[in-house]
Amino acid sequence: MSKTLRASDLAQFTGSQTWRRHPLNPNITYTDGAHHVARAGEAYWLLDAIVAHQLDPKVAAHEFQVWKLVVAANRSAVLICEDGDHHLVAKQEIGFTDFPLAEIILWFQNQVIFLPSEY
Repeated sequence: MSKTLRASDLAQFTGSQTWRRHPLNPNITYTDGAHHVARAGEAYWLLDAIVAHQLDPKVAAHEFQVWKLVVAANRSAVLICEDGDHHLVAKQEIGFTDFPLAEIILWFQNQVIFLPSEY
């Protein structure tokens, strides 16, 4: 499957009809928009990373989290979690990714991963 994720497609997600349970932690769900990012961008690993970081009490203590993936020209990336007030909560260096966008932001609140447009 070729990657079909385009930034322009993300604005169509303004709510969610379906919440899917994450297999690593069924208490965490994700929306149609987050599912589209994972499916079209072949990036279920991104959802997995956000869920895995919830095991860190320092991260889980923040009810609202902003997750930003930034992909460099050399295909390395950094996954950053902020608290919503631009304070760094967590940072993960990624040696290589084939994620198709240069940057994406996902939000995490009330045990749900979603696109900002779905708020």
